[in-house]
Amino acid sequence: MEKITTIGLDLAKTVFQIHAIAADGRVIVRRALRRSQLLDFFRNLDSCLVGIEACASAHYWANAISSFGHTVKLMPPAYVKAYLKRNKTDAADAEAICEAVTRPTMRFVPIKNSQELAAGMVLKTRELFVRQRTQTANAMRSHLAELGIIGATGMTSIAKLISILRDMEDSRLPSTARSALLEMAEQIEKLTVRINSLDTQIVNAVKADDTARRLTSIPGVGPIIAASTRAAVQDPGSFRTGRDFAAWIGLTPRSHSSGGKERLGHISKRGNKQLRTLLIVGATSVLKQARRGLPLPAWIAALISRRPYKVAAVALANRMARTIWALLVKGGTYEAPALMARM
Repeated sequence: MEKITTIGLDLAKTVFQIHAIAADGRVIVRRALRRSQLLDFFRNLDSCLVGIEACASAHYWANAISSFGHTVKLMPPAYVKAYLKRNKTDAADAEAICEAVTRPTMRFVPIKNSQELAAGMVLKTRELFVRQRTQTANAMRSHLAELGIIGATGMTSIAKLISILRDMEDSRLPSTARSALLEMAEQIEKLTVRINSLDTQIVNAVKADDTARRLTSIPGVGPIIAASTRAAVQDPGSFRTGRDFAAWIGLTPRSHSSGGKERLGHISKRGNKQLRTLLIVGATSVLKQARRGLPLPAWIAALISRRPYKVAAVALANRMARTIWALLVKGGTYEAPALMARM
């Protein structure tokens, strides 16, 4: 068989599609493989370039195929879409991947090893538990509101509502409602214990990581943001500037320009949603502290005076992202600017 130089691999749960070409672009192999056949296929091939879309299980297959001496590159699926011809099929997807991986301007996703994947799993597990706790707390608050028992927003008020549920002398709650809502209360408490356990694990990991510790010197950046950044960003040097890093997170304005007219809209909200949300929450916490007298950089104080509060929070999150990139690439710790203003 003629030597294969490039392969496009379309991943799936059970049936995988291969599109292999020679150096001159001629198709050598175009076939489907079962999961049990995939590694044997690559084990028996000479070293070549393998393109894969960055999707579920992509990092596992990239590491496994790389162990046979192949050069594996992961690509964002959105960038591969442009090379798809007409209707979508597994064979067409594999062909598009094979074409995209050879493009000189293609952007690639760093391949994560098992330890890097494990660090991300801890953060995603915590995020899942926080989301489940919030959903359960909101459901409890809504049900009690139907009975005239009103609780304020935030987890602090949930403790007060749970004490009402456990007060058997409170006649406002029918027994059937009380038994159902107590199940919710127990679920909230169990999730809180699990979240606190994961928080301790994350904090200990940040303390043991010199780079993550340096990131926590930035106002608004705590252990969760530092750990999320370390898990999401394998090669900060791949971003040319801090603005490129902020754009990757989705904190820069969406551009829709043509004919020499520049039009900027809302932030793009592309990239890592978890990290973007955490940065905005961190920026909001800094602004809340400023209301209590903490001095702010002059530029953000001036922005708050003329723009809405949330716009200022996003702008500060953008600046935090750029600062994070600077510390990752250049080293050092955060130093507050000399000129500070009070709100």
